[in-house]
Amino acid sequence: MDQKKLRKIFADTDYVHRSGTPKERKTAEYLKAQCEAMGIPARLEAFRVPMGEIEFAEVLADGAPVACKGVACCGSGTVCGELYYMPGTDPVSLAGAKDKIVLLDSQGVDAFVYKDLMQAGAKGILFQYGNLYYPQRDIDERDLRELVVGEERKVLCAMLHCGDAMDLVKNGVRQVSITVRQREYDGESHNVVAELPGKREEFITLSAHYDTTSLSHGAYDNMTGCVGLLGVMEALKDKKRNYGLRFVFCGSEERGLLGSKAYVQAHESEMEKTALNVNLDMIGSIMGKFIACVTAEDKLAAYIGYMGAELGFPVAARTGVYSSDSTSFADKGVPALSFARAASNAVAPIHCRYDTAEVLSMAQLEKDIAFIAAFTARMADSAVCPVSRTIPEKIKTEMDEYLYRKRRNG
Repeated sequence: MDQKKLRKIFADTDYVHRSGTPKERKTAEYLKAQCEAMGIPARLEAFRVPMGEIEFAEVLADGAPVACKGVACCGSGTVCGELYYMPGTDPVSLAGAKDKIVLLDSQGVDAFVYKDLMQAGAKGILFQYGNLYYPQRDIDERDLRELVVGEERKVLCAMLHCGDAMDLVKNGVRQVSITVRQREYDGESHNVVAELPGKREEFITLSAHYDTTSLSHGAYDNMTGCVGLLGVMEALKDKKRNYGLRFVFCGSEERGLLGSKAYVQAHESEMEKTALNVNLDMIGSIMGKFIACVTAEDKLAAYIGYMGAELGFPVAARTGVYSSDSTSFADKGVPALSFARAASNAVAPIHCRYDTAEVLSMAQLEKDIAFIAAFTARMADSAVCPVSRTIPEKIKTEMDEYLYRKRRNG
């Protein structure tokens, strides 16, 4: 895939495409068409996503309005109470949350913190987003995830800009109210699935997500991963393979891996035939270190490091759990890994308006795709896939913590 083609794909998808929206569906159709243009049939697989259409949101601080965005799927109504700034989530801090509207330093909470807040008696939650020194005062739109709420009650939530949040604390605001009116409904997102058959019934699944957050056009996070899948597809489509290759462009990753979770659930009977998952999430940046996070045996990380040395391609490989769609496959017992070119937020920010193609190098993207294609070809050409299906216990523990099944120590 040459640089002209790469640039065209980024130009064609240069818009916000959030989970469950018509623009996300447009992007899915576009990726499907890209597969079919290479002569590879592709299909859309729909799955449910919870949606909240915010009709009105307001935060009043001692009676004065504060710019905000309502949090989707947190319910509707008005809640009033004393403001409680809570920078920590330790037991002492939580003890002061009863009957308060809690202001947190974070953009969201995990299931255990939410449970702690509810059991402590918090009446509502204010999150904060942004950078005090950016010229824009953007406020992200988030949702209160079903996995986070669990069996707890819902409370009204809103997102503030961090500058306004700081002013609330600095000015000693006492009383706050949150009002949210929204229409909550079951929406639809899609995975795009294409396949190159092999000699064996087993196959290797390659994945990347294509959805964005509410402010981002998602060039780096993660159209680069989708372009990577298309590049591997183009490089290997005319070659003979022992293992088949299945490509899954996942929707709704940004809302808690919803697309990959829906895929592995819908294809659970095929997990035994899935020899390996190779996930791509953010590659091709101008700056940054190429990494491989292996949610599988240590030997695979070592193999990737050796292969990089052999090909003269620097790669830092380690074992662990990566916050991306590879985790959904590993949780079903499929050895998995994520490739990324990890750049600092200072030069390639994500989940904001600055995630554009300007942070990317088409030449570097070509090199990254070539390495990933070479690795995939070696795995697909194996007489028997060399990666053990045994997930180490320490990684299982990390997955339990990441997926909110077990509270993280410390």
